[in-house]
Amino acid sequence: MASGGGSRVAIYAALAGNLAIAATKFTAAAITGSSAMLSEGVHSLVDTGNEVLLLYGLRRSAKPPDAEHPLGYGRELYFWSFIVALLVFAVGAGVSFYEGVVHILEPAPVRNVAWTYAVLGLSMLFEGASWTVALREFRRQKGAHGYFAAVRRSKDPTTFTVLFEDSAALLGLAIAFAGIFAAQQFEIPELDGAASIGIGVVLAATAAFLARETKALLIGERASSRLERGILALVARAPEVHRANGVITVHLAPEQVLVALSAEFHDDLTAPEIERGVETLERRLRTAYPQIAALFVKPQTAARWAAAKRPTADD
Repeated sequence: MASGGGSRVAIYAALAGNLAIAATKFTAAAITGSSAMLSEGVHSLVDTGNEVLLLYGLRRSAKPPDAEHPLGYGRELYFWSFIVALLVFAVGAGVSFYEGVVHILEPAPVRNVAWTYAVLGLSMLFEGASWTVALREFRRQKGAHGYFAAVRRSKDPTTFTVLFEDSAALLGLAIAFAGIFAAQQFEIPELDGAASIGIGVVLAATAAFLARETKALLIGERASSRLERGILALVARAPEVHRANGVITVHLAPEQVLVALSAEFHDDLTAPEIERGVETLERRLRTAYPQIAALFVKPQTAARWAAAKRPTADD
């Protein structure tokens, strides 16, 4: 799955929506005194900051390699995506829990409820539009895989992060509506605080899921088995190569892969011929797979490769 224009479109759509929604929610919270509405305002504000961080991560990850970072800055995207997950938990969920507990301990009826319902309706409209853009982009990228399988296979955290944030936002709005409506109907203001706690639970669960997925990318995930098989098949067809022993791959970014290749060359080749063969392999591999950002070819026998007992896994 590539990180490109589609991912940026989803992020910009979420950024514009969340910024407008946050301002509206905070205004409504000040007018109505609703704890759930204040929590929702904080949630939207955190999401706005998250989109800014994702855009920053995309820009930083595109920087070319330099002397200090010879493999480039691709993992900046994974780092900032992980920070986003932490912010959702620490700020979004933390403030929601706090506001909910305070409102339960010191309950106060919601004022000007009509404002609250109007804001919730507008927020659902804006969030729904942003969610639709993110869902369309994620569906385009996921192919035939199921949603959770696609998230686990994805090497681009931006799209599924925005999608899960927007999904959590829509669920949070539904909880806020239910809590405020129940508090008004049953004249139990504590239910407004309970709704705020419910929003915190949703945000905490979302953050935990995002942190788990982005952490796996941050520490280094292998490329797809399809790419690895393609690399080995291309190498095996090279006339200089006796056997393609195996390959180790690590994603540096959604479209940047580090490849370490083990190949056994024919015994009758001289050292200069092997060097030329390696150069030819590099050109062929980079032409066939432009996502290869760094390539290391190690001439060695199959026995030496097997002796290393490198782990293998299928997608």
